[in-house]
Amino acid sequence: MTKRLLKIVLVIVVIAAIGFWAFAPSAVPADFAQVGRGTLQVTVNEEGRTRVRNRFVVSAPLPGRMQRIELEPGDPVVAAKTVVARFQPSDPGLLDVRTRAELQARVKAAESALGGARADRERVRAELAFALADLERARSLVDEKVIAPRELEGAEREAEALERTLQSAEFAVSTAEHQLEVARASLIQTRGGRTAAIPLYSPIDGVILRRLQESETVVPTGQPLLEIGNLDDLEIVSDLLSSAAVRVSPGQPVLIEQWGGDRPLDGRVRLVEPSGFTKISALGVEEQRVNAIVDFVAPPENRPNIGDGYRVEVRIVVSSRENVLKVPTSSLFRHEGEWAVYVVENDRAVRRLVQTGERNGLEAEVTGGLNDGERIVVFPSDAVADGVRVTPRT
Repeated sequence: MTKRLLKIVLVIVVIAAIGFWAFAPSAVPADFAQVGRGTLQVTVNEEGRTRVRNRFVVSAPLPGRMQRIELEPGDPVVAAKTVVARFQPSDPGLLDVRTRAELQARVKAAESALGGARADRERVRAELAFALADLERARSLVDEKVIAPRELEGAEREAEALERTLQSAEFAVSTAEHQLEVARASLIQTRGGRTAAIPLYSPIDGVILRRLQESETVVPTGQPLLEIGNLDDLEIVSDLLSSAAVRVSPGQPVLIEQWGGDRPLDGRVRLVEPSGFTKISALGVEEQRVNAIVDFVAPPENRPNIGDGYRVEVRIVVSSRENVLKVPTSSLFRHEGEWAVYVVENDRAVRRLVQTGERNGLEAEVTGGLNDGERIVVFPSDAVADGVRVTPRT
């Protein structure tokens, strides 16, 4: 009887073990990650497009016939030397005394404007020379530890701003010179034949961006003919959500990606425009946007073949911290109004509340609740719960 009873008990135990094994919940496959320390960069990511900083449109100075433009987009031009178009004005009518006096007064006004532009250019040159001298003094004082490096940075920014102001003043002088040519051309009279063709020169050193009119045709005054710009002087305009633009400030570093090269380019925020605008998103939602202007830090030879109107992606670094305890943002979930993660302990998922700080699209800073080196579950599914056995996904 004892042997028989033992056999019955053994069979019952085996059946119970098989039943427990068959009906016991299996481990849930999950993806794991390790809590670690490193650099956390918080960025504002958005698309942008390049544009020439100073764009010039060559237009018809008078009504008449424009000869065929032979230049192609991309052809280089030299300021005041390259003839970009030839314009055959209509035969002017006879000028009466009043009209001639008005045109002569217009020429004198253009001469005065040109003189003012040249005087302003010389003033900026003098200020730039003083700023450069002040910059040299600041560098020597920094070497001697008399002033802080921050003051040297201010002197460098001022010198750079004056250099751009001088460039703008040069363009203003070129514009005034061409306006004077236009005013003088209005006094040209036909003498015994057809009026001579007027050559239109390039106002800057650069390339032809667009040819707005190609074939010979009769055009009115002010008809746009060509767009000219300098591709070495590019900037990036990116329209940011207004909620993200409040975190962006001039001087912040920018990573320029997806421009066609193997590595990102460096940039810097120059301006966040003070006025926003409404834009309809692809989903039909009204969004308030603000333009941020980004300058290239890399020289033109490090960004070959980038032209006007090219699409890029910008990552504006609004915060960068070292030695931060961080986790993937995909591991975080909300529990009773607080952030939590599943920590893997003894092959089981244990829910733990955590305190978070800064975050970007991929990583989040953890200020409390986790220790360096612990394993956590990322992308937790609905099958993962507190106390559930988990196993690495294969």
